[in-house]
Amino acid sequence: MKRLDRYVLKTYIGPFCMTFLVVVFIFLMQFVWKYIDDLVGKGLEWTVLLKLMGYTAITFIPMSLPLALLLSGLMTFGNMGERFELTAMKSTGIPLYRIMLPLIFFTIGCSAGNFFLSNNLVPYANLKSTMLLRDIRSQKPALSIDEKVFYKGIDNYVIRIGEKEKDNQTVHDVLIYDHSNGRNTARLTHADHGSMVMDEQKQLLVFTLYDGFYFDEDMQNSNESPERRMVMRGTFAKQTVRFDLSSFQFSRSDEGVFKTNFTALNVVQLDRFIDSIRGDMTQERELLGTSLLSRFRSLEACVSDSTLRTPDTAIVKTLSVPQQSSKASVALQLFREQQGSIEFYNMDLANRNEQLWRYEIEWHRKFTLCLACLILFFIGAPLGSIIRKGGIGVPLTVSILIFVFYWVLSTIGERMARVGSLSAACGMWISSAVLLPIGVYLIYKSTRESQWGEFFQSKKLRNFLRQLFKKKPHENTPTLP
Repeated sequence: MKRLDRYVLKTYIGPFCMTFLVVVFIFLMQFVWKYIDDLVGKGLEWTVLLKLMGYTAITFIPMSLPLALLLSGLMTFGNMGERFELTAMKSTGIPLYRIMLPLIFFTIGCSAGNFFLSNNLVPYANLKSTMLLRDIRSQKPALSIDEKVFYKGIDNYVIRIGEKEKDNQTVHDVLIYDHSNGRNTARLTHADHGSMVMDEQKQLLVFTLYDGFYFDEDMQNSNESPERRMVMRGTFAKQTVRFDLSSFQFSRSDEGVFKTNFTALNVVQLDRFIDSIRGDMTQERELLGTSLLSRFRSLEACVSDSTLRTPDTAIVKTLSVPQQSSKASVALQLFREQQGSIEFYNMDLANRNEQLWRYEIEWHRKFTLCLACLILFFIGAPLGSIIRKGGIGVPLTVSILIFVFYWVLSTIGERMARVGSLSAACGMWISSAVLLPIGVYLIYKSTRESQWGEFFQSKKLRNFLRQLFKKKPHENTPTLP
């Protein structure tokens, strides 16, 4: 490797690693902010949260890599242009494409690595993060019984504690409502003081109560007058009440229910599912045609009669009114069954089409993100040599504008593909088709030593803008002689 190539790579790798980590961190903070209410107050171990953050960060790599290449290209060539390093290199006869050559190979490697991650690691991370987030969201909040608050977190029980001492175990003025025997039976327990502790396995919450009473009212005969209901009262000097806390323990769900989701599949598996869905749709279409044909034949056999097959239509009148009504009722019922079958088929076809579009979109996404690495690099590097502004301010602003433009085009195309307005291929590749000519134009302008001030000063562009914003006279406007 020549000294020039080593210098360019050394200058580029630093901003690339920094911007890549920053972009992944920003996406990760957006995810945390979105699900902060589901993560806080669950009493989760730090290892569970660390796994969730790790799996989620992996899913953001395919989208973060193109933005990192764009921003690092702008920063690197902007700094080299501002320090006149590009001018010094070009003065020795080295063209711009030769300066960019080691970075082009590096970008190709990043693009190939992006496809490998999208096809192999990201589906696994999507599966793990989705199931882990689902289990966390279904997890009950951590056990926290505050003073003078009716706590309903334990199933079939309501607990109120009047006062807790500093040790967080000694409690006073305890009320426990027990509904474990059914809705029609309520048991109230009150204690003057006691203790509240968990066992070593944190499976049971044990209340040891002192100097209290219990009140048990039979609500099964609630229609009777209060005087005739059965009520059981009693007192106790010491009583132990245990609550099962197994529902508060974090448990993992079966991952098999999500393995067939489109985000958890690689390219080969997506191809298999797409072919399977198309085959099922073709088979259902054939079965519907066969079913409709057989029903129409049964309809013909039902309403046919020897008198109806004669050329003279007046013979139909020879049937009695009840017979005609019976024939019409049967025919109407068969037609309604046909209509119901067709409507059900249309609903099923719409659902299968939507499922098919999602699988096709995910298949194309794995390739569009790889090509986006190359396109955004070939936009960022030439644009940096044209702008010739280093630092972080101008490159960051320009790269955000370009990436937002790319993201908006990608989102619009994906949404249109999801509803069937565009094919999956057209919707997912529209952003690349728009940005590729821009990259080619920037490479052309950078190789011709264009400056930022000269970027919009071509005669063709000025004439186009002049014709675009030129005021046209109205047809009905009178002209002076």
